[in-house]
Amino acid sequence: MPARHQEVGVSPKSSDATGTPSERRAEIELERNVPETLGYAFKRLFLGKPMISDQLKNERLSNPVAMGVLAPDAISSTAYGTELILVELLPYAGLAAFSLLLPITGVILVILVLVAASYRQVVMTYTRAGGSYVVARDNFGPRVAQIAAAALLIDYVVTVAVQASAGTVAVVSAIRPLGPYSLEITIGVVVIMAWVNLRGLREAGRPFAIPTYFFTAMVLALIVVGVIRDLLGNLTMFDPGSMAGTVEVHQGDGLIAGASLLIILRAFANGGSSLTGVEAISNTVGTFRKPEGPNARLVLTIMACVLGILLTGVAWLAYRTHALPYTDGYPSLLSEIAKKVFGDSIIGHLLYYALQIATAAILFTGANTSFNGFPALANFVAADRFLPRQLSRRGHRLVFSNGIMVLAVSSILLLLFTGGSVNALVPFYAIGVFTGFAMAGYGMTKHHLTHRETRWRGKLVINLSAGIVSTVVVGIFAIAKFTEGAWLVVVVFPLLVTVLIRLNREYSAEAAILDNFRTNRPERVNYAQHDAIILVNSLDLAVLEAVRYGVGLRADRLVAIHLMTDEAQARTLQHRWDHFGLTVPLKIVDCPDRRITRGVQRLVVEALESTARSHVTVLLPRRTYAPFLGRLLHDRTADKIARAVSAIPHAAATIVPFDVQAQIRKAFPDMAEERLARKVERLQSRIVNPEAPDSLDTDSTPPAVLAIDGLMSGYLSSVEGRVTEISEDTYHDVAILVVEVADDSGALALRFTPRKAASNAQLRAGQLVRAVGKARQARGGEMIMVDPDVEVVTDDSADTD
Repeated sequence: MPARHQEVGVSPKSSDATGTPSERRAEIELERNVPETLGYAFKRLFLGKPMISDQLKNERLSNPVAMGVLAPDAISSTAYGTELILVELLPYAGLAAFSLLLPITGVILVILVLVAASYRQVVMTYTRAGGSYVVARDNFGPRVAQIAAAALLIDYVVTVAVQASAGTVAVVSAIRPLGPYSLEITIGVVVIMAWVNLRGLREAGRPFAIPTYFFTAMVLALIVVGVIRDLLGNLTMFDPGSMAGTVEVHQGDGLIAGASLLIILRAFANGGSSLTGVEAISNTVGTFRKPEGPNARLVLTIMACVLGILLTGVAWLAYRTHALPYTDGYPSLLSEIAKKVFGDSIIGHLLYYALQIATAAILFTGANTSFNGFPALANFVAADRFLPRQLSRRGHRLVFSNGIMVLAVSSILLLLFTGGSVNALVPFYAIGVFTGFAMAGYGMTKHHLTHRETRWRGKLVINLSAGIVSTVVVGIFAIAKFTEGAWLVVVVFPLLVTVLIRLNREYSAEAAILDNFRTNRPERVNYAQHDAIILVNSLDLAVLEAVRYGVGLRADRLVAIHLMTDEAQARTLQHRWDHFGLTVPLKIVDCPDRRITRGVQRLVVEALESTARSHVTVLLPRRTYAPFLGRLLHDRTADKIARAVSAIPHAAATIVPFDVQAQIRKAFPDMAEERLARKVERLQSRIVNPEAPDSLDTDSTPPAVLAIDGLMSGYLSSVEGRVTEISEDTYHDVAILVVEVADDSGALALRFTPRKAASNAQLRAGQLVRAVGKARQARGGEMIMVDPDVEVVTDDSADTD
């Protein structure tokens, strides 16, 4: 199990209670005028209220709580370590496998002692953050440390899959009808874990320590009862011949009964998974209470002792009862041993189910710790520029959301690939674990050689021995389990290291260029002339925004240019441009080869050559559509042109965005899709579609009046409607005149302040009026115009009297 990076907790203070009164008023005003997107509303519903950065705080753990929180990964491996050894031995060694079980367990315990001794040195040296990644980075540099990073990242993914699968086995062992749905249950558990962690689940605290102590107590009880019954002579053995569904048991004579050295190595490799999680404490030393190092070392020692006792006890009970694992993976070996030891009495059944509950709880808790460890490690690696920066950003609930989602998706894909079988997942498991052990051992060896503290030679022997033994175990795994899935790790591991280094090289190159100003600051240039070019392919609101922005630049020369690829479209555009009386001149430039990007580059170069020491800014209107459908229906030409222009000295490209999707939501806030389609049809019948040049007869006058339901908030518009009601109202203690007008599509409120109320006092109900002004949406959702220019078209008020 990889080192667990302890996630910070959050205080219960609500984010809504923060901020000064002026900040809260600004937020309310922002919510009123710029409503949140549907996606954010869904995120808030799914994840809860956002948390602010001030709510982030560290939490210090006492030794008992730290033992419970950090030990699940290591101690929970007791639930499946012995079973995995027998799965390999029984088909080849037969019942002699039980004679081989104890010696193999003994070798694993020796490695446990060596690795624990090595990590005792780590926690005393790295009292803030340790683990194999930080140890390797500090002693060998960041590039070599990526070996440890790749090993740990892979291992975190496999940890979620293995622990969740083993937890499901504990559940279906007690509730057999759920067995055929094991994979679905496991995936569901992973999804729930990801969800609660995205909501900001706190890993520290007594609730997460309970499963560790509960499981430890139940397994110790199992061992004690089993020893007592064995001493009394009433602990019976299983009869392999009467058990259906178990793994094949080789029939033969002799101690090893056909077991070869390769089979023994494979069994040892499987059993090595029992050591996962030993290093969990080394990367969370900073969460211990002071003195951190000695406290962490004490807890690490206790954890290793407890793990050794439980492994030995379960292996011994398996040896005495001859319990057999099942080919389907359930019921588990621990479950079968518990049934035999606790017996068939009522108390025995209660103890059995209590053990199964404890097993499932600690395994699921162990899986959940990876949702803290993986994002935190990814944050470390991303901070060193070996992973994308997105993995170092905290999300909605102050957790590393991107890391959590990457971990969940990766582990689910691995579960689907292996069918959720613990035995199939083990080959992916221990290679990463023991690679981390080796890197920590070698890193500490380098540390001792460099610093030579007191009694450094003895410490060096321990760390170097741990590194060498772990390397040997990695080799055994790679060879013995190669055909069972280890080949994939052997391939993915170096590939991932290569990718990490390649990402770092790219980030380093970018930083070298962007930070060049420190030693090579560009000279300030006083340009003699500044030209601004607006590229247009139609006339719509997006182009008008670009024109408005261009005017604000106060350039020496501002011109709109259309690169003509269709003559009819160009004529239509010119006609519309002239009709609406835009002050910026439009220039049509022929582009016979239809290479728009190249044509823009030619225009820029020509503009630069026309005047010495000139600068050219190209403005590119870009319409933003729906995220998915928009990419399918529309290209991103503006981005391509911007890159091309930026390659020319003394030229710059500015993209002026226009959010079409947001304007659609503003214009049609509460419309069902069918009504929206009908409304858009009516709107299009009153205005010319700028993308369809043939829709406009160049000899006719484009309509200037919109239907009321076609108004868009914030834009100057002209509407015609009949006055239906005139009233007086107050707004912020100011008397205003309110004139309601309506047409066939809807109603509009014209609000006149005292400045213009007198000039419109002659308006009467029944008159057909034309109003020109900026429409906007009021609090209630209705459209209004404030102080528009009003002209009476026809006066039918007398007919209504």
